[in-house]
Amino acid sequence: MPASNKTLRTCANGHQYYKSSDCPTCPVCEQEHRPENGFLSLLSAPARRALEHQGITSLQKLSAYSEKEIMKFHGMGPASLPKLRTALEENGLSFKS
Repeated sequence: MPASNKTLRTCANGHQYYKSSDCPTCPVCEQEHRPENGFLSLLSAPARRALEHQGITSLQKLSAYSEKEIMKFHGMGPASLPKLRTALEENGLSFKS
């Protein structure tokens, strides 16, 4: 079995964690930040951060984008689109055509 390249890190909030990539995201802080309800709670952390980074925090704001535009955001993957589509439809909204 190959040796792990994980390094011990400490975030600004004092949480210690191991990471093998250069991603600076603290998994403890990320879990604490995860919403408990709403459409953002349905998404993976990278997809949620991608939308938040663009200021998309409501379904109304999401509906102003096309699926193609959403897929261009770093962190957004194809598994997120059905979840977003369903959340929009349940609220009488859809992606921009």
